Amino acid sequence: MTAKFLQVDDRLQTNLNQVLDLTWARFPALAQNQIAVTWLAYEPPYIVNTGGALSSDDFWQQRPKGASYRGVELIYPASVVKLFYLVAIHEWLERGMTQSSPELERAMHDMIVGSSNDATGYVMDVLTGTTSGPELPPGPFETWKHQRDLVNRYLKTLQWPELATINANQKTWCDGPYGRERAYLGDGYENRNMLTTEASARLLHSIVGGVAVNAARCQTMMRFMTRDLDPQVLAADPDNQVTGFLGAGVPVDTQVWSKAGLTSKVRHDAAYIEADGAHPYLLVVFTEGTEHSHNEDILPFVSAQILSLMQSQDMSQ
Repeated sequence: MTAKFLQVDDRLQTNLNQVLDLTWARFPALAQNQIAVTWLAYEPPYIVNTGGALSSDDFWQQRPKGASYRGVELIYPASVVKLFYLVAIHEWLERGMTQSSPELERAMHDMIVGSSNDATGYVMDVLTGTTSGPELPPGPFETWKHQRDLVNRYLKTLQWPELATINANQKTWCDGPYGRERAYLGDGYENRNMLTTEASARLLHSIVGGVAVNAARCQTMMRFMTRDLDPQVLAADPDNQVTGFLGAGVPVDTQVWSKAGLTSKVRHDAAYIEADGAHPYLLVVFTEGTEHSHNEDILPFVSAQILSLMQSQDMSQ
């Protein structure tokens, strides 16, 4: 086990703890074990969004300052896991393990831009050579399960300690899985997708840094994650990934790249943010609980507090 990719900074940790105290005061029903946060502050001389100017080795030798709360707790990630599938499919394409096609390109776009579960299912089929369908006999099902776990095995090759405990081998659903997909989850859903905020932060950090697969592919991924904060644009799309998420806590002229996750039991977001009067920063916030998943104020509140800190005089020293 190597050191964390981030430098836990005492000042940032104190500030994060203060933000959490404010959050619990504002939302007293939110329990301390119903939120997890990882925050990276890209203060000078650290520069991250370089378009891939640094080699992977040079990039990982630098450790951004950050802070984390419950950052290693495994939490159902909802659609945040789609970022992991996005990196994986770009890796497959780069290695020639699969070929590009209009349908694959459309699915990759829709998986992130619109958070389509149908598109995600197609991408998972391409990644693993598996398809959904009726239950399988034991032998074929073992083969199917081995294939479906291919993304997990790829992530292990990155040798990131933050990925050691996660699980990313399930499709995402609207109504839910049936047949072999339901069987693969396990009777108690013990094989469902699970992520941590630190694992999600490191993956997003690698994309922003231009070292996930390669610089050109990272730029494509970043384009997919770009969020338009214009109120008219948001009003026209009730399923946008800004309202009720981190992008709603910053001014409309802020640049936000993000991937949200939402179910009836969780509300999450992972975002890289460039705002006027602040150094760039990365923020991942996971919240759990049925009552909180419907609350569109918690994540914007946390986001606004973090931005205020990033803009403060103390943070720029």
